[in-house]
Amino acid sequence: MRERTWPDRSDGSHFTALPLDNMKEKKENEKPQLGLSSKRDSSKFPRKAARFCSRLLSSSSSSSPSPSPLPPDHHDFSTLPYDVLTRIAASLNHPSLQAASLVCKSWKDALRPLREAMLFLRLGKGFKHGRGGVRPNLNKALECFLKGAALGSSLAMVDAGLVYWEMGKKEEGIALYRKAAEIGDRAGQCNLGISYLQVKPPQAKEAIKWLYEASVAGHVRAQYQLALCLHQGCGVDPNLAAAARWYLKAAKGGYVRAMYNTALCYSSGEGLVRSHRRARKWMKRAADHGHSKAQFEHGLSLFLGKEMVKALVYLELATRAGETAATHVSYVILQELPAFLIDRAMFLADKWRALPSSR
Repeated sequence: MRERTWPDRSDGSHFTALPLDNMKEKKENEKPQLGLSSKRDSSKFPRKAARFCSRLLSSSSSSSPSPSPLPPDHHDFSTLPYDVLTRIAASLNHPSLQAASLVCKSWKDALRPLREAMLFLRLGKGFKHGRGGVRPNLNKALECFLKGAALGSSLAMVDAGLVYWEMGKKEEGIALYRKAAEIGDRAGQCNLGISYLQVKPPQAKEAIKWLYEASVAGHVRAQYQLALCLHQGCGVDPNLAAAARWYLKAAKGGYVRAMYNTALCYSSGEGLVRSHRRARKWMKRAADHGHSKAQFEHGLSLFLGKEMVKALVYLELATRAGETAATHVSYVILQELPAFLIDRAMFLADKWRALPSSR
């Protein structure tokens, strides 16, 4: 299912909540890593495995209490309990699992089920999207995702939860999201929070709890949804300053809707100190990343600044995306510009491509 850029095109409401029906999110690869094993020559140790190890050590030491503290020079990773290792590695993607498997034989054996889960995950995505020479088949996709989930992959749990949600089996979807969330999967935490906002009756406080946990870990979509809740007082008291801070965090992380809302906060002075320069900067960023409403408003700003060719480009992009209000302003510009400049603007609009984003 596709997520709309903004509700009700060309309407007057800037801060309307988005429909929360798109559970599909790019999974963030939380790659906790440990330090190098003393059993290997560090000069021959794979660089990716080394990075994995150093981050896993800091992650496991903060999240998994150890019954007896290890001496500073202790680097025998083979002694790490299997259940701790698999829990930490549950949200890793295939390249990261491959890197972790190079640390030592003990890890290679412990992570075998998760590597097998990656095969089911890939096959499931093929059935879901019709990739790899197979026809789309949602039931077969679900079957593959569930097999991957049974092997401990939180990525597969999230994808299986999404399929259940799309099938209307919300309880099954939430159960899988929760399982992934409880082992630290940020996408699972975000989807669980959004799901709790959608169920009837909504469980707003539980939603806030999981959205906040994913947000502080850097999940940009969760940051945006948390900001919306704070802005609208959903499950918490309204707090425009806190909402604006989360909008800004998500915007800096590449989330397009947050870029647009950040621009509105700077423009109106809601939660952030009013700044026309910063408002224009974030509006342009949102426009360049494909936000149609931002394209219209940035085009209108350029029109008011007498930058007619640039204005026409952004207004044309907004019109093509369905922003009907942009058509009226474009008409005024078309009456003023000579034909060769109109052709130039249309050429630029045809060649335009949105910058990559976290959506």
